[in-house]
Amino acid sequence: MCSTTLNMCDLEFFILASCLVLALFLILKLVKRRTNNGSTRNLPPGNMGWPFIGETIGYLQPYSATTIGKFMEQHISKYGKIYKSSLFGEPTIVSADPGLNKYILQNEGRLFECSYPRSIGGILGKWSMLVLVGDMHRDMRQISLNFLSNARLKTQLVNEVEKNTLWVLDSWKENSPFCAQEEAKKFTFNLMATHIMSLDPGEPETERLKKEYVTFMKGVVSPPLNFPGTAYWKALKSRATILKFIETKMEERIRMDEGNGLGKLDNDLLGWSMKNSNLTKEQILDLVLSLLFAGHETSSVSISLAVYFLEACPTAVRQLREEHEEIVMKKKLLGEKYLTWDDYKKMEFTQCVINETLRFGNVVRFLHRKAIKDVRYKGYDIPCGWKVLPVIAAVHLDPTHFDQPYLFDPWRWQNASVTSSTCSTPPSASNFMPFGGGPRLCTGSELAKLEMAIFIHHLVLKYEWELVDSDEAFAYPYLDFPKGLPIKIRHRKQSC
Repeated sequence: MCSTTLNMCDLEFFILASCLVLALFLILKLVKRRTNNGSTRNLPPGNMGWPFIGETIGYLQPYSATTIGKFMEQHISKYGKIYKSSLFGEPTIVSADPGLNKYILQNEGRLFECSYPRSIGGILGKWSMLVLVGDMHRDMRQISLNFLSNARLKTQLVNEVEKNTLWVLDSWKENSPFCAQEEAKKFTFNLMATHIMSLDPGEPETERLKKEYVTFMKGVVSPPLNFPGTAYWKALKSRATILKFIETKMEERIRMDEGNGLGKLDNDLLGWSMKNSNLTKEQILDLVLSLLFAGHETSSVSISLAVYFLEACPTAVRQLREEHEEIVMKKKLLGEKYLTWDDYKKMEFTQCVINETLRFGNVVRFLHRKAIKDVRYKGYDIPCGWKVLPVIAAVHLDPTHFDQPYLFDPWRWQNASVTSSTCSTPPSASNFMPFGGGPRLCTGSELAKLEMAIFIHHLVLKYEWELVDSDEAFAYPYLDFPKGLPIKIRHRKQSC
């Protein structure tokens, strides 16, 4: 009897103790969850929106590229330039604050790291420079920097850029409407194909690669739905075809150069990587594909924006012509025909136009980062593991940092004010980040500006142009002209 009672008491005690332990466990888990969610931290103000999808749909609504969109306008007005949200399925800190943006980019690898959606890595490849972090990204970046050395930029690449510019512009027909954006894409694709794999524009294999690349690009900017018939599914198939093409080129190089120690392989990026790096075949393939993507998309949109902005600013076009006609006249006196690096460095007002195009158009509107440590900034907590979005466009279009930011004004970048300028002083370089910043600063930034400058040089000297139909760039969030920027051109009689 006593034994049975004792056993029952022990059982009741065990059940009670278990319940207490379970309750304590649940309480601790709840406290931890609340802490991780930031309820006990000093998070920026904001709204987390719906479960899982948060405010993603509103954030990605299309809007004019020369604005920051209603979503950002309303959130900045309500919460300030640093606010919390839930985007891309993750709790997020959104920053329109130039100080925080710079702090995020400069602390890459220490406090923050690149964190693009998984679908991007799935289509660009796990060795893509866009998604790599840490030592591997540093090594890949160094390869790109070494290939894009100043010596190569000053000699080979200037000639390649001018050759591909003329190949496109000389094909234009007077008074026959065409899509300027498609022509800009043709120019940048052919240039990158030459630069990366020594492919000549217009050749059948170049055109086949371009066709696959167009399908590939449509998938990069589409929802990641991997079902037969979707843009993403088609893009993955095109990715495989493109990689096979690159792999075949690698094998051809090795066969052609057997016995020569790969000594003639470094004229393009593919050969240079094969000769001067320890990368595996898979790594080289992803590197080449990611650089083809990066070098084509941003430059083609930037050139399209320049065509669009300049069409509405004849004063800037006149000043550009004066600058470029002077360069051509001096070259004629010296008996020179083609542009050189020294000519490029003399294009001072052209650089102002390029800067203003990048500021006003904002090809790269925001960046994907993630906090890898708890961070405190201006009294706000940014919890480890939270997504962080530095919105570059919001700073470039902020009237507290740029006078009359919604006006295309290349003269704002000149050191001295001129009569036609609205700005008495040039803007601060620290607030201007079209190519990102920190350890992940775009390796091709100088090449991109060189492309724009040489394209503008020949464009303004050869042609007058006008829009055929009203069109403007929209952010989807990627930049695009819905109608392709249709224009008509006329040959200039005064062309040099």
